[in-house]
Amino acid sequence: MVRQLDVWLTGAHPGTLIGTLTQSEGRLAFRYRPEWLASGHATPLSQSLPLQADEFDDRATRPFFAGLLPEGDKRRLVAQALGVSRQNDFALLDGIGGECAGAVTLLEPGQAPVDAAVPNAVRWLDDADLLKLLGDMPRRPMLAGDGDLRLSLAGAQDKLPVVVQGDRIGLPLFGSPSTHILKPTIQGIEGSVYNEGFCMALARAIGLDAAPTEIRRVQDQPFLLVQRYDRLAVQPSNAQQTPAATQRLHQEDFCQALGVPPELKYQNEGGPDLTQAFALVRSATRPSAPQLIKLLDFVLFNALIGNHDAHAKNFSLLYTPLGAVLAPMYDALCTAAYPDLSDRMAMKIGSKYRFTDLYPRHWAQFASEAGLSPAQVKKALKRAAERLPERAHQTQAQLAGQGHQHAVIAQIGKLIEDRCATTLRRLAMPSTATDSDS
Repeated sequence: MVRQLDVWLTGAHPGTLIGTLTQSEGRLAFRYRPEWLASGHATPLSQSLPLQADEFDDRATRPFFAGLLPEGDKRRLVAQALGVSRQNDFALLDGIGGECAGAVTLLEPGQAPVDAAVPNAVRWLDDADLLKLLGDMPRRPMLAGDGDLRLSLAGAQDKLPVVVQGDRIGLPLFGSPSTHILKPTIQGIEGSVYNEGFCMALARAIGLDAAPTEIRRVQDQPFLLVQRYDRLAVQPSNAQQTPAATQRLHQEDFCQALGVPPELKYQNEGGPDLTQAFALVRSATRPSAPQLIKLLDFVLFNALIGNHDAHAKNFSLLYTPLGAVLAPMYDALCTAAYPDLSDRMAMKIGSKYRFTDLYPRHWAQFASEAGLSPAQVKKALKRAAERLPERAHQTQAQLAGQGHQHAVIAQIGKLIEDRCATTLRRLAMPSTATDSDS
């Protein structure tokens, strides 16, 4: 039996039907519509799915489309709620593929995307609703099974697309676009909301392009709101009478762009490394030099704050009207603050997975392999290590002034001080020094 879903790009209403995703004998295939290819303004869905008339087979198709779905235990729970197999990417996309990352919407043939301006496109939540939602999310990711909701985000952690207007939070219905991502406390990760809120605020404080975040509470439950960089508020001509509409911007993470399935996102499992990441940005963006510097800043920041989980799905390309750019930083969390989590970085720097093993020659090796100047990398690393501790103290004080205090923030601040001091000490070593030198 052959099953089919229409693939829409809904960046501008009412959206464009660009292709078809099919499943036959358990295997996926994707084909662009001839009308899209002949339109004169066709753009590829993914760097790994270039424009062509021929059909893409399962091996080429699956990385992009499976990359839209939750992972790990969250995927299992979604499948359970939908009554389908967790291995069945097509059935999962059929169930929750209405509001995805980027501008992709998957619909049954004959259906069309909803206009975000239609009445009742948002189910607004009061405090009692929000508390219930926070309690339901670990058991029912993406609120799968709710007939009015078809929401999907990649990743193995609890998160949910929501609409935020001032103090109001709501759920986007019928495939209408969200504006933010809501993240509750990660089970087993004490203070994760404050951890990520602090790290993201710190990134912005030192001038990095990072998604804006806000820590909120409902009764005694903290949660994080992350403003979606792939959603754009468009002011209508009669802005005084009509509220802003939300427009989707297309995006894809580095695994999708490189044709790597999500279960292989870590380098040590065969996933992308930093050399491939920099090569992707170099080939996909024009001019690429500013985007390469931006990616380098992200790599340095993640290393110095102890974000060991910066794998290829935590970097993305964003497709703007002016072309592809490196998406803002997201999912910055100091995993090094938790002894039970791995101390191996998701991608090696030079030949080393562990920050404690990094010496200047490993940074120089990384630079050469990534096509960067070793001197430029050393200079950028030194500058970041000199600036971060003071900015971390300032950011901690700012969050405290807003009423957001948690022991993990101070712990991260001390960890950053130690990592930066170690880095500066090692950068000052004679070039003949070995790893055994203190």
